[in-house]
Amino acid sequence: MNNPKPIKRHEALKPLSRQHHFGLLFSWKIRKGFSKDVSLERIKSYANWFFKTEIKPHFNAEEKHIFPILGKEDEMVKRALKEHRRIKRLFKETEDPNKSLSLLEEELQAHIRFEERILFNEIQKVATPEELETIEKIHIKDSSKSEYSDPFWD
Repeated sequence: MNNPKPIKRHEALKPLSRQHHFGLLFSWKIRKGFSKDVSLERIKSYANWFFKTEIKPHFNAEEKHIFPILGKEDEMVKRALKEHRRIKRLFKETEDPNKSLSLLEEELQAHIRFEERILFNEIQKVATPEELETIEKIHIKDSSKSEYSDPFWD
């Protein structure tokens, strides 16, 4: 089996990559909740908490500090922004939580893979030392250490 080489991430982008890891865990927890027949209310409550503590600040940091490196006309940035809008809508969807949570865990995972494997690689290739230094100074609150009060996935 051919394992891909690990991506060498620039120090400035590592905090965002760590948050991506927690996004992948979020998707796993949603799948786990479904497989254990956890109530949709409990899973949706977790999703609401995760959106507020993780996704919203993470997307804001990317949109304000990371994406401008490539510019708003860049096709990869356009794709990432479109996916951000779609993911936000799925988090806020209340009409069919089963469907929206299911789509959310899939789309968030695919979005993170795109950013990690493609977009961030391009950003670290073209970013100037000054841009990377500015990114390093951004103190992205690491709320992923916050504990959610109902670990239904255990």
